[in-house]
Amino acid sequence: MEELTNGVSWTGVLVGAVAAFVWGWIWYAPKVFGNTWAKAHNVEIGTAASVPVRAMILQVIALFLVSWFVGVTAVSNALATAILALLGFTLFYDAGAHMAKVPSRGILVNVGYWVTAFVIMVIAQGIF
Repeated sequence: MEELTNGVSWTGVLVGAVAAFVWGWIWYAPKVFGNTWAKAHNVEIGTAASVPVRAMILQVIALFLVSWFVGVTAVSNALATAILALLGFTLFYDAGAHMAKVPSRGILVNVGYWVTAFVIMVIAQGIF
C-alpha cells in the first residue's frame, strides 16, 4: 500500500483532477462538443439545475483516482504504464460503445475528453 502514497504529489493529484473536471465542463458545453455528444447518446442537455448529481459525484471520484494513478506512475517513472492503461481502457470503452451502437462521433467526443484530461493530469504532475 505504501507504493500508492510515497512521494506522490497530492497537490498535483488534486490540481489535475480539478482541472480535468473543469475541462470536462468546457468540453461538453453545448457550444463545444456537448450537442454532438448528446445527439449521439440520445440525451437531452438540460439546465445546470438538472445535472445528474450521482454522475457528477462519480466523475469527481473517477478523476481523482485517475489523477492519483498518474501521480503514482510519475513517482516511479512509469508514465508509459499510465499511457498503456489509458489506451487499453479507451479501447474497452470504444468496443462497448460500438456494441451499444453509439455513433462514432459520440465515441470520439468521449475519447477526446479522456485523452485531453489525461494530458492535463500529466502536466499537473510535472508542474507540482
